[in-house]
Amino acid sequence: MKLRMRKPDEPAENILVEGDRSEEIRSWEQSIFAKQESAIYSVKRKQSLQARYIYGFIFFLTNLLAWFVRDYGHKFLHILHCRSLSSPSCVLRISLGCFIFFSSMFVTTLRAEKLQEARNSWHSRCWALKVAIYLLSVMVPFIIPSGFIQLYGQLAHVGAGIFLLLQLISLIHFLSWCDSKWMPDLQSKKCGFFGLFLSTIFYLGSFCGIVLMYIMYALDTSCAINIFFITWTAILVKVMMIVSLHSKVNRGLLSSGIMCSYIVFLCWSAIQSEPHTQKCNTKKMMAEDGDWTTILSFLIAICAIVMATFSTGIDSQSFQFRKDDIQSEDDDVPYSYEIFHFIFSMGAMYFAMLFISWEMDQPTRKWSIDVGWASTWVKILNEWFAASIYLWKLISPAVMRDKAINPEQHVQNVQVSV
Repeated sequence: MKLRMRKPDEPAENILVEGDRSEEIRSWEQSIFAKQESAIYSVKRKQSLQARYIYGFIFFLTNLLAWFVRDYGHKFLHILHCRSLSSPSCVLRISLGCFIFFSSMFVTTLRAEKLQEARNSWHSRCWALKVAIYLLSVMVPFIIPSGFIQLYGQLAHVGAGIFLLLQLISLIHFLSWCDSKWMPDLQSKKCGFFGLFLSTIFYLGSFCGIVLMYIMYALDTSCAINIFFITWTAILVKVMMIVSLHSKVNRGLLSSGIMCSYIVFLCWSAIQSEPHTQKCNTKKMMAEDGDWTTILSFLIAICAIVMATFSTGIDSQSFQFRKDDIQSEDDDVPYSYEIFHFIFSMGAMYFAMLFISWEMDQPTRKWSIDVGWASTWVKILNEWFAASIYLWKLISPAVMRDKAINPEQHVQNVQVSV
């Protein structure tokens, strides 16, 4: 270090060590650089979050395009492979284009972890190039031979099933979040009145929904299949309520109330998907060109896809595709890009199944979505699977705890006998 010479009229306390001054300058420069870097990361993070809505809008437009082409596009697509109004080929081709686009985004953003990476810029920017790639992806399937489209349709059944599984995982994590947010907690002395209020609303809605389904869809004893669906759903609701209140589980009523409402909705949706010729389905008395339930089914399906996809931004660790960091750094991506695009690619297969009612060779009725016995059984099986997974999630901690206690008791008994 060097000491600066003091001027004759300068106080001694004003003398600074040159090393200390240079240290102050370096600290000040580092502080300015850190603020600039933080501002850059903030802008990139904001762009990344906004990109989700753009991708969601692209996906929504693709769904509308598939619906329009299936019902009204035969005049415009006469020169292409998709010539028949009732054929699901046009829907599968558009679905394949959407799948290609989001699969390419999945591959190109795989393992993106930092905001300064080129993969983050590709995910959040370059929209002109990505729109061109999207248009090319949607057009290319229309020149692909029909045999390959049929193969894709078979694979789409599997992809749609994967999407339903991811949707269920997202719902279960959402239920856990609701419990931690609104249910009573003795440790934090949180009373949870709002959670109890929501629990009451959801259970009342579930019970009222079951009663209304009996009135609307179980008109007499000849409606045996509907009576079975509704009765089994009522049994599942009661079982989930009892298990959640059991002393060994003690999970409260909020998450079970939401799940009960969900499976009641799936039961209603499954009955609504029964063919319109069924005498136990009141939809046969409605207009031929469609009804409000068609629009409702479409909106609910889109919301399910978008909610399941956007949940990656809330809890990307729930799918265990990324490493579990103890503390997120400023330059970490705000959500998992690969999971985001993977769910959208599976959602492309799912909406194809909705528009063709899960059947490859059957003509679809104009202004109908997810109608047919195949759609009915897919929803019923999804309901039963969701209830089974949730019940296992409730009882698994108690089961594992009992398994951990039993070996200890066995060891103690052996020691006493010895």
